[in-house]
Amino acid sequence: MPNRKMRRISRLVVYLMLGLAAQAPARAHETEAEIAFVMDLFEELQPRSIRANREYCGYIGYDDTGVLRATRAVRGGIDYCEPDWPLRFDPVASYHTHAGYDPEAWSEIPSGNDMESDEAEGVDGYVATPGGRLWYVDSTDMVASQICGIGCLPMDEDFQPETQIMVQPSYSYDQLIEVFETEGH
Repeated sequence: MPNRKMRRISRLVVYLMLGLAAQAPARAHETEAEIAFVMDLFEELQPRSIRANREYCGYIGYDDTGVLRATRAVRGGIDYCEPDWPLRFDPVASYHTHAGYDPEAWSEIPSGNDMESDEAEGVDGYVATPGGRLWYVDSTDMVASQICGIGCLPMDEDFQPETQIMVQPSYSYDQLIEVFETEGH
């Protein structure tokens, strides 16, 4: 399992890749600073989520002074979480973990429900998985993109890579629905 130092090195690689991809069209809210903020947030939240085998969720957004903030994480269930809407800033994204590793659950990719919730609230989203992956959900284009792969965030020591499907770098909403319907999850 990657340690904190290795995850920080991986994070630097992600930042460098983002900087090199600057000529690509940027999404509305996904910025290097935002990703760094979210990775730091999940660095602390992910171990708690895995130990408790519960999802944790909240929102991030910019306050009146332009500082990026996060709401206090709310503890949810094994496969759901309902965050409190922030009162002190307008959120730009939700965030949530996918609890601990369960070989019967499809927790290494965002679900169609994850994407639908973000779209309904008018925010994008970030999802951390038990395998330590970080996903960005663009609720305008309805696409989930993997920011970084296995072990870039704290991961469940029981995690085993998928055997039923190969996790793709990105999924459209329709692809996520198809994966979950086809595989019966």
